[in-house]
Amino acid sequence: MRVTGLGFRRGVSAESLRAAIGLVGLGEALATAEDKVREPGLVRLAQDLGVQILGISRHDLQAQGVEGSARVMAAYGTGSVAEAAALAAAGPGARLVQPKLSGPDGMAVAALAETLMQRGQA
Repeated sequence: MRVTGLGFRRGVSAESLRAAIGLVGLGEALATAEDKVREPGLVRLAQDLGVQILGISRHDLQAQGVEGSARVMAAYGTGSVAEAAALAAAGPGARLVQPKLSGPDGMAVAALAETLMQRGQA
């Protein structure tokens, strides 16, 4: 399973999110911090793309052990919401396929994670 993780500023547009996703690739779902799942730009983009939005708790973001921004660490307990959300949503054993990249306008950051199917799984 592949998941695109997103970190973004409040009021982000669907176009800004789309540009960031274009740099890393689109997974089967979009994941971000649970307090941002109702952002209008994100909701619109998910509808346009036909993918689900997964809200990741602060606890699950922290559990990923991702380094990065001190500002993001203070707010969410992880250095990158995009990377941590992608890893958490992709599940146990997930790895980053594409580390975080910032969109052209600096309003959104995206990362792509995947979980490989283990033997014995369908």
